[in-house]
Amino acid sequence: QVQLVESGGRLVQAGGSLRLACSASGLTFTEYAMGWFRQAPGKEREFVSRITGPRITDVTTYYADSLKGRFTISRDSAKNSVYLQMNSLEPGDTAVYYCAAGGHGTGTYYLNPPAYAYWGQGTQVTVSS
Repeated sequence: QVQLVESGGRLVQAGGSLRLACSASGLTFTEYAMGWFRQAPGKEREFVSRITGPRITDVTTYYADSLKGRFTISRDSAKNSVYLQMNSLEPGDTAVYYCAAGGHGTGTYYLNPPAYAYWGQGTQVTVSS
């Protein structure tokens, strides 16, 4: 049974930093691309970042254009974990952040939720002004 468990979300002041973690089990971690998505109240789930797996392709990272330079995704195959370092947080970053595991590939399809087979339950990030 595949499980993705996110952690690290909390209340933080604007300008602060958070590091989210996602621990994966029940799958061959290195064969999956991992993504982070977020969903704010009343809004659709949106792409945040993606990192491809080392076993299938070279590790490559992707970011939503609006987040480049503030967020950094990484993965640790020894720990079956993926991380999202978030800096210079803004109130607009407030959302539930989800970790997801999906296939490899290029193109905008892989920046959308249907490209991911497995999802965590999410972790709440709240940024106060």
